[in-house]
Amino acid sequence: MSSRVTALPAVLCLLLAVGGCSPAFNWREIRPDATRLALLLPCKPDKAQKQVPLGGQATTLSMQGCDAGDATFAVAVATLPDAAGAAEVLTQWQAATLANMKAAPGSSRTTALRVSGVNPPAQAVLVSAQGKRSDGSAVQGQAAYFADGAQVFQVVMYADKVNAEAAETFFSSLRFE
Repeated sequence: MSSRVTALPAVLCLLLAVGGCSPAFNWREIRPDATRLALLLPCKPDKAQKQVPLGGQATTLSMQGCDAGDATFAVAVATLPDAAGAAEVLTQWQAATLANMKAAPGSSRTTALRVSGVNPPAQAVLVSAQGKRSDGSAVQGQAAYFADGAQVFQVVMYADKVNAEAAETFFSSLRFE
């Protein structure tokens, strides 16, 4: 037998072992409770709720999120008493997020984001920024903000360095059904 033939089982075993490893991103569709939103998360999310001040009053914020590929992915939703306040709440939420991640003033970039399936089309934005975590380490963040009637949404990704392919998959998956 040639050395190639005897090496073949070892190579096959190595390929099977590598192929059996779990991928960094295991994308799955989720639908936050009591919303029309569907999106992809790269891992099985944990769920939480807390009371936060939105629009000048305590509001229940429901969150789902997980960590994968050295990044944190999350979606948060709150239902306001009136859809008329959504734009102001989203603006305040953006400012609070940038302050929390200690983004330098003027260092963030905001672009329009298309979220499909809502009539009329949602006024969605994607905010990208660099900042610092509470421990002082650098963090990059991307966060989408949009509303569907009286429901307001924040969809975020935080990482030491944002993976562009993962960010594209994550944010382009947003849709209302």
